[in-house]
Amino acid sequence: MTAKIKAISYYLPEQVLNNDEINSIFPEWSVDKISDKTGIYSRHIAAEDEFASDMAVKAANKLFLEHDIDRSSIDFILLCTQSPDYFLPTTACIVQNKIGVPISAGALDFNLGCSGYIYGLALAKGLVAAGIAKNVLLITSETYSKFIHPKDKSNRTIFGDAASATVISSSEGFAEILDFDLGTDGNGEDNLKVKRGGIKFSKNNEEDKSDDYGNIINENNLYMNGGEIFNFTSSAVPGLINNVLSKNNRSKDEINLFIFHQANKYMLNHLRKKLYIPEDKFFYFLKDCGNTVSSTIPIALSEAKKQNRLEGEVLLAGFGVGYSWGGCLIKIL
Repeated sequence: MTAKIKAISYYLPEQVLNNDEINSIFPEWSVDKISDKTGIYSRHIAAEDEFASDMAVKAANKLFLEHDIDRSSIDFILLCTQSPDYFLPTTACIVQNKIGVPISAGALDFNLGCSGYIYGLALAKGLVAAGIAKNVLLITSETYSKFIHPKDKSNRTIFGDAASATVISSSEGFAEILDFDLGTDGNGEDNLKVKRGGIKFSKNNEEDKSDDYGNIINENNLYMNGGEIFNFTSSAVPGLINNVLSKNNRSKDEINLFIFHQANKYMLNHLRKKLYIPEDKFFYFLKDCGNTVSSTIPIALSEAKKQNRLEGEVLLAGFGVGYSWGGCLIKIL
């Protein structure tokens, strides 16, 4: 049984943090320096009282309205987030109740970052192929801004908040989901991490510290070793792309469009050049939303569809925290 992407919508919070505001907070970072390095001009930030479940609900309701999706047809919810409302209950269960999906539907959270959408597509395809579900609602919802220290100029520059909602169906859709390649290397756990706040290390009154680049860091907040993340990505992604192509018996020239996790413009350009991908086959969409973690790929895929850029076969690839990575092909119908 085939699994198809039926519809995608996304939600961006109302509050916007633009480069002028970042420059006013960190005068040593000019507006041009920020935009040239990252390709990001503004990012959306969740309100103080807005959380992963709230954004998930808004994305799902937007999807039902924009694409005339019957919410009673949803028989499974997958919610990808690393910033759940609570340790328990499961955020997906909260969302099920708030969006009016039948109580006969299954619902679960899974904790993954920038590869999360690809893993979600793999899980959804498995549910459909096994006959467990006919219409899976895959939601990504992340509020990384709540993890970031207000004086951490590097992470505040890169990350934005967002949620997306996608329906994967057994019956109809605009793209068939083909074969996957997935990978994991937990050896990189310390290079992108919020150390405190879970069961192992509770939050404390730890003092702020400054890293080698002048960013203020604290174990209660998000820490990213940018150099190590760059090295990991540069090493892992070429192999990922080759494996996806091999598993689908395709050559790179047969792919019409490549949509990668929108980490930052510098990283994306490096990968594109390293993989010898023509610029007209490589999709960018982060200028006005930044790195939205698990939501970058569905947002970019939705925008590519609106711009009539989707035809033939498209390669999707995500990579990041974990370390984890994943890719797949989709065939436009």
